[in-house]
Formats: sequence, structure tokens, C-alpha cells
Amino acid sequence: MVMAASGSSKLKRTSNGIEEMDRHGWAARMYLAAYGTRLGVRVNDPAVLERLPDHLPPGWEASSDHEVDILYSLVVGGDGSGNGSRRCHRVYAGAAQVACTPDLEQALDTLGSHLELVVASNVTERLFVHAGVVSWRGQAIVMPGRSLTGKTTLLAALLEAGATYYSDEFAIFDRQGWVWPYPRRLCVRDAAGQPARKYTPEELGGQPGVAPVPVGLIVVTEYRPGARWHPRPLSPGRALLALLENTVAARIQPETALATLRQLVLGARAIKSKRAEANQVARHLLNYFPLPRMAT
Repeated sequence: MVMAASGSSKLKRTSNGIEEMDRHGWAARMYLAAYGTRLGVRVNDPAVLERLPDHLPPGWEASSDHEVDILYSLVVGGDGSGNGSRRCHRVYAGAAQVACTPDLEQALDTLGSHLELVVASNVTERLFVHAGVVSWRGQAIVMPGRSLTGKTTLLAALLEAGATYYSDEFAIFDRQGWVWPYPRRLCVRDAAGQPARKYTPEELGGQPGVAPVPVGLIVVTEYRPGARWHPRPLSPGRALLALLENTVAARIQPETALATLRQLVLGARAIKSKRAEANQVARHLLNYFPLPRMAT
């Protein structure tokens, strides 16, 4: 929803220096809500807002509420320092600058990532855990871990093997410990670790999930060249710690996080191992879920 710049935004929690930012001329703005967090984005170039939805969290909705929890500002084509440096695009969260880059796509990525973490920190009815998630035969395979651990490569191999896509970045758990779809596009990196391209699950041979599923398997793993896949079982306590280390709101809502994670680890198996080739490991993981026996 693109709004005219004549409107104003009210921050629920004001930031130092935001009044100074308000003196800039803003060409357009939009308001949205995601998982209960109210957000605003204003820009000096209205054409940029047409590209913003691709960087927003799955499930976001346009809002008419101009009172927001955090207001983002994107200044397109501003100077980096005023001393002859390359012109850059600047992103502000409140009055704090979070990006200055000559690459507009990178600026939008930073805005989206920052916004996503704010949502993950503030949500109360769900728990956001950094993890890749697929489902297979009605149960979720959850792989906790941050970026650059090989998570997306293993996810892509699981999709190619027939698994259903749930998330590349966050496992979204409800209070019962079931995981919900968070179907943003997968960011497949090149050999140098740089983002190469964002893919839909269909482009990688998979389909997105549409309903919550219970967790069947927790896989603590990361890529190591030449590593041998030799999984060992993890106790529920160690599995909980692995998930807690990747939980966004662990320090903000510790009691809620622990209660939710306890609920899900007690009903799931958990394993840990370094890995090398993703395709071989994907087949091993799917074999943890045998076909149900046919009634005779």
C-alpha cells in the first residue's frame, strides 16, 4: 500500500533524533503489520516502494494505522559521506542508520532483514528460531542454524528429493510446538558466500507447505568439506539448547521460549553431525520417516 507523503507517522516508542529526520522531504510511505508488530516505511523515491514487498516477511498485511512500533526511512541516492565517496542509499531504523550502500537491492535486503528481526523479537503468539524447515510424511525436519552454515544447500537437496518447503530462515513455532510455514524465497549463495539468487521452492523442485505440522526430527549440522556423515542422537536437553541458541527472543521472552521448546523436543528425535555432500545427507534424513504399514 503506497501512501502519499503528506501523512505523518507516530512512533509508539520515540527515538532520539527522529524529529530531525522528520524534516526531510518524503515522497511516499507505506504502513504494514506483521505478526502483531506495526511498521512504517517512508522513502524519498516513490518507485522504490514497488520493490519493497519482495523484501517483507511472509504474511505481512497493509495497514491504515499510522501509529507504528518502528519507522524505517530509505534515502535513495544520498551521499555516503559528502567527501567524494560513492553515492549510497541509506536505511534508517528510527533515527539509527543501519545501512549505507551503493547497491539499492542490498539496501532493501538490509531493511527487510532488520524489519524481520524486529518482528521476530516482538511477536508473542509465535516463537521465531533461526532454522531451515521442510516437512516429510506429515512431520517437520528442523535444522537450527544461522546463515553460512550450509543450511540452504541441504534444504534445496531435500526439496529435490520430494520434501515440502516451510522455511529457509526461521522456524515459526506455536505454543504447542508445531511449526508453521514461513515461505520466503530461498537465497542460494555462490562459492564465495555471496547471495547469488533468490529462488521459489517450485524453482528448486519443491512445493510450499500450507498448514502447521509437528516436529519429527531436529538436525544439528553444518557443512565441512570432506566431513563424514556420522549422526549421533541428542538428548531432549541438548536439542533444546541447540534451538535456544538460535531463538531470536530467547533473552526477551525466556519463559515463553523455554516452554515452547520443551513442548516440541519431547515429541521429536534429534541428531547431530558434520556433513559434506547435501544430496546424500538428504536421503539419510528422509529415511528417518518410514512409510506407515498397510493394514491387512
